[in-house]
Amino acid sequence: MIIFLIIISIALLILIHEFGHFIAAKAFGLLVEEFGIGFPPRLFSKKIGETNYSVNLIPFGGFVRIFGESYNQASTPASPDSISRSFYFQPAWKKTIVILAGVFMNFIIGWLIVSAIFMVGAPEALVINMVSLESPAESVGLKVGDQILGFGSSEEFIDFIDQNKGEEIILKIQSAGEESEIKIIPRLAPPAGEGSLGIQFTEVGLEKIGFFAAIGEGFKTSFAIVTAIFQGLGQILIGLVTTGSLAEGFVGPIGIFGFASQAAGLGLAYFLQLIGLISLNLFALNILPFPALDGGRLLFIIIEKIKGSPLSANFERSANATGFLILILLMIAVTVRDVIRLF
Repeated sequence: MIIFLIIISIALLILIHEFGHFIAAKAFGLLVEEFGIGFPPRLFSKKIGETNYSVNLIPFGGFVRIFGESYNQASTPASPDSISRSFYFQPAWKKTIVILAGVFMNFIIGWLIVSAIFMVGAPEALVINMVSLESPAESVGLKVGDQILGFGSSEEFIDFIDQNKGEEIILKIQSAGEESEIKIIPRLAPPAGEGSLGIQFTEVGLEKIGFFAAIGEGFKTSFAIVTAIFQGLGQILIGLVTTGSLAEGFVGPIGIFGFASQAAGLGLAYFLQLIGLISLNLFALNILPFPALDGGRLLFIIIEKIKGSPLSANFERSANATGFLILILLMIAVTVRDVIRLF
């Protein structure tokens, strides 16, 4: 069920991205030939005005097809006014807005989700993110992702454990959505680098705030998240160039599903937080100046503006095909590593 929800959520985020391109193109009067939900083969379609709206078999996102995205098509009129309404012959600023409209839709969605979480708040809990081998925690079956309930802060929990070393205590635990009580004895003299219980944990939870404050805080937090994503992508690039390996914390689709399962166990607010984070990741990735991404298309427009003439169609096709191949190979490598981690 969780995997299904995360797939649907990502598909919707991609569809919203394409809808951003669509509304910007329509606003500028460009000839939008098709807006598709999912990817071909086509199931059915309906033409409304000059645009064909289609529903396709592969339900993962969508696409928008604007007339004249390449020189060859733009120079082959479909109607007397199609050249003036083709994407290729638009001023650079219009093409830039159409391209950026998609990526900024992902930022806006991420921002709204983060703001909504600030508005409703999130329940406080301590979430276990590491369990040491042969520790009291392992012996009673505590696992990564379990929540320790009943404590308002990390300090309160640590003080409670310190005051009860060597004595049996009862902890209220939520695991996979179910609450239970466990008996455990904190160690008097744990090994170096381990606590009395043998766990590491993270304090989660959020106090709800008012609408306008939440919108402002959501924007600041979303901006900070995107900044952190760019920094992380920079470290990944440096790692690939210097060591030929991916950063340890970088995950692909399989890793995202694992995080989704944990987030769902924490409740709706944390699952939505993950979706908002994915949307902000889509914004950051797509705006990178790399062929086959929206940022790459924007880079080509900037180069054309500087050199005063269009890039050759063969160069654009080759660059985009190479960029797409690199992205596919990178995704395969990340997916294989995620699967290896599972086993």
